[in-house]
Amino acid sequence: MAEAGARGLDVFDPSPPRSVRMAAAEVLRGVGEPDGTWRLPRRRAGMPPVVRVADRFLTGTLDLRAVEFPYLLEFVRCRFEEPPDLRQGKLAGIAFADCRLPGVSARNLSSANEVSLDGSTVEGLVDLVDADVAGSLSVRDSVLSVPDGIALHADRLKVAGGFLAQRVRVTGELRMAGAHVGGYCNFSGGLLTNPRGHSINGTGLHVGGNLLMNGCTLRGTVLLAGARVDSALTLRGTTAADGRSDDDALDPHSDPNATLVFDRIAVDGDVQLDRGFTSAGTVRMVNAALGGTLSLSGGSFDALGADDGEPTGYGRALATDTAEPTGYGRALHLDGTTVGGDIIGRQATVRGQVRMVDFQAKGSLILDGSTLDNPRADALLGNRSRIGSNLAAREVEVAGGLELRGVQIGANLDLRGSRITKPGRYRHQPAGKPSLDVGGAVIGRDLICARGAKEFVAHGGVRARRAHIGRMATFEGAVLGDKLDAHALNLLGMQVQELVVKPISPPRGDVTLRQVRCTVLDDDEHFWGATGWIDLEEFRYDSLRHPIDLRDDGEVERRLRWLRQAMRRTYRPGPYDQFAEMLRAGGNDEHAATVLVEKQRLRYRAVAEGRRWLGPLVLVWSWLQRAMVGYGYRPARALAWLVVTWLLGAVYFEAGPELSEINQDDRLSWNPWLFTIDLVVPIVDFGNKNRWNTPGASQWIAAGLIAMGWVLATTVAAGVTRTLKR
Repeated sequence: MAEAGARGLDVFDPSPPRSVRMAAAEVLRGVGEPDGTWRLPRRRAGMPPVVRVADRFLTGTLDLRAVEFPYLLEFVRCRFEEPPDLRQGKLAGIAFADCRLPGVSARNLSSANEVSLDGSTVEGLVDLVDADVAGSLSVRDSVLSVPDGIALHADRLKVAGGFLAQRVRVTGELRMAGAHVGGYCNFSGGLLTNPRGHSINGTGLHVGGNLLMNGCTLRGTVLLAGARVDSALTLRGTTAADGRSDDDALDPHSDPNATLVFDRIAVDGDVQLDRGFTSAGTVRMVNAALGGTLSLSGGSFDALGADDGEPTGYGRALATDTAEPTGYGRALHLDGTTVGGDIIGRQATVRGQVRMVDFQAKGSLILDGSTLDNPRADALLGNRSRIGSNLAAREVEVAGGLELRGVQIGANLDLRGSRITKPGRYRHQPAGKPSLDVGGAVIGRDLICARGAKEFVAHGGVRARRAHIGRMATFEGAVLGDKLDAHALNLLGMQVQELVVKPISPPRGDVTLRQVRCTVLDDDEHFWGATGWIDLEEFRYDSLRHPIDLRDDGEVERRLRWLRQAMRRTYRPGPYDQFAEMLRAGGNDEHAATVLVEKQRLRYRAVAEGRRWLGPLVLVWSWLQRAMVGYGYRPARALAWLVVTWLLGAVYFEAGPELSEINQDDRLSWNPWLFTIDLVVPIVDFGNKNRWNTPGASQWIAAGLIAMGWVLATTVAAGVTRTLKR
């Protein structure tokens, strides 16, 4: 064998001196015996069985193909003229330290110990397909270069230990499809460059420990589809760019500029894309299964992918369909992914869409303080997702919309202090999308669209049609809507215990509370001053947060004014019936009657407006009913008018002409007071009615008193009956 030669060989010297030249075949000369056994020459007691070659330029081929070599091979600062041939070899171990090689051919290699390329430069293919390494595979600080080709080919590689690739520099593809690494896999600090191709192709890779890629620079797509990581997957501080540009860029389901593709990946621990992680393209994690936490805090996810600020890929395809920009494409694609813990995305920056349809997290989704920038499109699309605890996006700046239809949230949807502007548009409809859409959502506790450190802003309004809220929906301190012809708040059919609608300013646009059902309503004048129509049909509330005092007539009048203003002075009986029913249920019958009287007044006014010629008569009849009996809701007025009628009739008959008896044989004492009360009060007979002649005008006066008596007495009787029934 060859001992160490000249020290300090420069492996990049284009003309190495002849003194360091050595035939590669000389490495093994003298190691073998004629009987085929191996021995180490000059082996000393206590020395490891290592064949070490240092500072040599090895000419020819190191041929260990299909050779069983029981000793460790170690090459230090050596330069190889030809790629070592280790195919089908069975070695005790091999290491190339600070060497320069034109490639390594080690397909089906079997090594009982470590295989190392630490600090080496390989300017050709490193072929480890189907190799089996009982120790670790180490390429720390090495340089692997095959531009536009495969630099490391390790499909189905089996490594019992770890794959150590800290600070590796790879130009070309690092391919490990179907490989199995028993320990951890560490690429931290590495630079892997294969623009518009795969920088790492680990389809079906299985890592028994952590997969670490902290502080890496990745130029090209990292493909780990179907991979399995038994512990954590970490890319903290990593920069990913130059994802693939596929031919299916117009396919709405593709991500043509993906930098990370983790489809169907299974990670038992945490996935960390945080603390300075940067992606200039889509991070795709579709149908993945994560056992721990998905951390995005402090990360930057940019689907723009171009310095000129123009949308690329799918975003560009959408932008060409409408006059306005429709977003940049997907920055995070998490459809169908399941996360066993939380998703933490505090202070993250996203340019493009966060798509998480049919997503499931057993913990919370937290985006506090983040920036979501996807103007005129959906910044967050999470339809039918399931969040086990809270979805918190407090103090978030959103350019675009949040579409969360059909989501299920175990606790709170908290958007306190967030600002949602530049909402999207439907591609085939002129109407704009709402800033927040949680239609059909099921929220275990609270929907919070309220003031935090600053007011909650939703320029496109909020839509929560058919949503079920377990406890409270609050819009206190909110700014809703910015267009008069759009919806500022649409809560059609929502079910909630407590509804708080106290915006900081009147909603700009229409408000829909149709078929909303709540137990407690907390509102203010700003809400009822919405610039658009407020639809209150079948809106049901059992009580007000601040009940109306029995002596507070001003509050009832104020709320009636709010109702008239909300419905633009059109007649709708439902809101008045609901208001009266709520008051009556609280024992406030007097104020309930006031509300119902106002309802009837508006009813007759609406009827009059529809009767061109009879309108004045309808209004007169309405005035008479309101003044005399309060449309039947003020029976005490009927009693008063009954007394007034009796007094006026008695005065008339007292001052008028004297009446004569009908029967001349009767001798009655004339009493105008008893005669009038007999006329006014039906059924009751004091012996004067039908006993006196009423000639001329007196006959008409008597008939009028009888008619007035029947109407007023019947109204009084009905009122007394209702009182006794209660």
